[in-house]
Amino acid sequence: MAICDWPAQERPREKLLTQGAQVLSDAELLAIFLRTGVKGKSAVDLARELLTDFGGLRALLTADQKRFCQPLGLGSAKFALLQAVLEMARRHLAEELQHGDALTSPDLTRQYLIAQLRDLRHEVFACLFLDNQHRVLTFQELFRGTIDGAAVYPREVVKQALETGAAAVILAHNHPSGIAEPSQSDRAITERLQQALALVDIRVLDHLVVGDGYAVSFAERGWL
Repeated sequence: MAICDWPAQERPREKLLTQGAQVLSDAELLAIFLRTGVKGKSAVDLARELLTDFGGLRALLTADQKRFCQPLGLGSAKFALLQAVLEMARRHLAEELQHGDALTSPDLTRQYLIAQLRDLRHEVFACLFLDNQHRVLTFQELFRGTIDGAAVYPREVVKQALETGAAAVILAHNHPSGIAEPSQSDRAITERLQQALALVDIRVLDHLVVGDGYAVSFAERGWL
C-alpha cells in the first residue's frame, strides 16, 4: 500500500507537522528525506531496508558517496542533498555558539565540537579562539594526521592565537577509534600548549577529546 493511502495520522510527513519531528522513528524521518519508494516498496519500507543494510542511521549519514549510492533508490542527487543538510546542521551549531558565551555554555561548545570532529576518519587538532569575554572569535582546524594521531606544533597555535587577537583558547581533537579517553601524549601536549600560550598571556580554558558521540573535558577532570 502506498503511503498516500495510509490514514493521515500514520503518514510520516503529517505526523511531523502535527506532532513534531521528535516523535518520528528513524525510518519515518528517512522516508521523508527519500520522498518516494521504489517499485513494490513504500518510502518507509525502503527506509527500513536501508537502515538494516547500513546498520543504522549514523552509518548511512556518514557513508561516502560510493557506498551511499550503491543501494537501489539512492543516487548522487540524494547524496548531495544529504551533505547539504548535514552541513546546514553544523553551521547552525556554529552560529549558536558564536552568538553565545563558550565558557558559560559548555554543553553547546561540546555539541559543536562533536559535530565538527566525531565522524572524521583521521585525527584533527583544532582550536576555538575566544576574546577576553570568552566569546568565540573563530574555529580553526590547525593540524591533520593519520588514524593514529596528528603532530601538534605549539608555535603555530601561538601564532594563530595572536593573529586572531584571542585572549583564551579551547583546544579540541578527535580520536578516530571512537574512544575519547585522553592519552598520556594528549596530556603532555596540553601542558606544552598551556606553557607556550601563557608566555603571551593567553589562557587555555579546556581541551576536549572527541570520541564516538561524546567528549572528555580536561577541565572537568581537573587537569587544567
